[in-house]
Order: sequence, then C-alpha cells, then structure tokens
Amino acid sequence: MTAKLSTITCIEDLRVIAKRRVPRMFYDYADSGAWTEGTYRANESDFQKIKLRQRVAVNMEGRSLRTTLAGHDVAMPLAIAPTGLTGMQHADGEILAAKAAAEFGVPFTLSTMSICSLEDVAAATGKPFWFQLYVMRDREFVGNLIDRAKAAGCSALVLTLDLQILGQRHKDIKNGLSTPPKPTLRNLINLATKPRWCMGMLGTKRRTFGNIVGHAKGVSDLSSLSSWTAEQFDPRLSWDDVEWIKQRWGGKLILKGILDVEDAQLAANSGADALIVSNHGGRQLDGAMSSIAAVPSIADAVGSKIEVWMDGGVRSGQDILKAVALGARGAMIGRAFLYGLGAYGQDGVRRVLEILYKEMDTTMALCGRRSLVPGDRSILLPGTYPV
Repeated sequence: MTAKLSTITCIEDLRVIAKRRVPRMFYDYADSGAWTEGTYRANESDFQKIKLRQRVAVNMEGRSLRTTLAGHDVAMPLAIAPTGLTGMQHADGEILAAKAAAEFGVPFTLSTMSICSLEDVAAATGKPFWFQLYVMRDREFVGNLIDRAKAAGCSALVLTLDLQILGQRHKDIKNGLSTPPKPTLRNLINLATKPRWCMGMLGTKRRTFGNIVGHAKGVSDLSSLSSWTAEQFDPRLSWDDVEWIKQRWGGKLILKGILDVEDAQLAANSGADALIVSNHGGRQLDGAMSSIAAVPSIADAVGSKIEVWMDGGVRSGQDILKAVALGARGAMIGRAFLYGLGAYGQDGVRRVLEILYKEMDTTMALCGRRSLVPGDRSILLPGTYPV
C-alpha cells in the first residue's frame, strides 16, 4: 500500500477525492437519488440510528468473517454491486474493480450497462464474476446476454427487478449525462480540471456500453444507442419472465430490488437462490423505505426459504455488521467502491475492501463476537433498530 493510501481511513475520504477527480456528470450520476433524494439519504441515515452493544472480558481470538453467498466462498459477507457506467468513473473501471474484488476474495457483479463488456472482464481477470441482467423488450438480445454470461464463465446471474421504468434523477438531466460526454463548453471546462481522468480515457478504447453496442439489433454507434436504451427497458416484466430467465440461465440466480414482504415471498417461491433487499440506492422510488429498515421483516418472513442480502447506504463495516444482525446474510456496495475507483482506480477499490473488513472485524470483536450469525440481534441495543 502506498503511503498516500495508508492515510485513507474511511469511505468518506475516498468520496472527497473522487469528487475532485471524476468529471461532474459521472460523479453526480453515481452520487445522486431520485427526485428529492429522501430515500437516498435515508439509506445512510437509518444505519446511524442503530446502536451496538459493547461487551468486555470476552475471548476475541480466532475471529473470522468468512462465509458463503449463494454457495460461493467469500472473505467477508460482502459483494460488489452492479453499477452502470462504472468505466466512466475511471478508465476500464469494471476490469479494475473486478481484479480488486478477485484478489480480496469477494464477488464482483458486472452491470448490463457497463462500459467494459462481459468479454473484456473475462479476458482481463481470468476468474469467475457475476453478471447483472436487465430485461429488455428485445428478448432475443436478453437471451444472447445470458448466453454470453455463460460463455464468460459468470458464476451467478443477478436479475434486477426494480428498473423497468426509470426514476428521474434531476442531476443527470441538468448535467446532460451522456457516454462519452458531449463536447459542450460547460463539459469541456469541467474536463479541463480532470487531467488524470482524461489521460486514462485517452488510453482506452472502452468509452461506451460494451455489452450493447455491436450486439443489439440496429445499435452500431452512440446515436443509435441512445434511442435504443430509451425504448428497451420493458415495463411488462413479470414473474413468468423470471421463470424463463431461470430456465435459460440454469445456474445461481439472485433477484435484486425486493423491498416488500409480499414480493419477497414471491421471490422465495420462484426458486431463486437469493434476494437482495434494495431500493436501487434511492434512485428509483423516492419516498420508499430505506433498505436497512426493510431487512428485518423480509428476513423474518422468508429467511428460512431463501438467502436474504441487502444493499443501499452501506458506507462502513459497521453497516454490514448491522445488516447481518438484522437478518441479512450479506451486503452489497455500490457507491462505496465507486468512490475508491474514481479516486485511485484498482488500488482505491482494494482500499475500500480493506477499510470495510477492518471496521467489521474490529466492531465484531468489541461486540464480543468471533463470528457472525445472520439474525443475531443481541449485538444491537434494543429500541434502536427496526423490527
């Protein structure tokens, strides 16, 4: 670890650096929520309300954070969530994040809307990763994506269920978000202040949606891509589609975007291996409850039938520990790893994972535990957590 990275002590340190180094439109794309951003803020603030029980004179030797997620051995109960445009936070961002995750021993999930393609990441890492699928109107394209994920050696498919209608993020509209950025005067002025980012982008050929351009019908360039994506997210998605995808994929299936107990029960009955309690980072239904507030009721209802994970608002190892205590088997991080990537590339993502591991391990010890059991709420202070 470089001396500079050794002084990075928390995720917030990396967020500040990323904001300085990443062009405004891409930083804002990652660091924003829908409409008032109330749910986006609640994802973080609701974690802070949960308090821990400090225990003393307990043997803390021999601690371990190792567990399994959907049958995969992991160094800690954490996976990197799928995030669109990751390769616009840093050149070749998906490849770098996947490498950091593989080295640390946690899963990396590639988004359908990634800049680096499935084939790019597979060739660069040589290790299995997960793939996140959006359901498009063009079912042939969806089927081909699933087949490409198989060919790339992906070991799990993460099906996102909560983005068939796009929530509005005001910042993206005001920034004129596009990939790559349009050469407007405002953008050019902003890019001039980000020389590291610009040099990285000049050194890579990956500057648009690698899983789509050249693969979807009629999408051969950026102009055709824009109209295609606007039309393709399918509002007709149903549980019948989930069954079709499960059969077509044939491997580990994880359903992302569950926030309601009734939907969780349907997910458990679908035969999927895991569900992710998620409000899409507060980017879809503003006014929805925070992810951590939804975990206990969903874990209580279906935790014996299907693995329950969560994402949204995780900024520390303590947050992961709290999620596990409330019934989640593990958590996923999106913005946290993007901050590390935007700040320092692969080294930054590695630093994020180191920080979260250390925070979780130390907190677990000070709570009098050597291992974690999902649903063990006795490490939490009664009256401070959602039930």
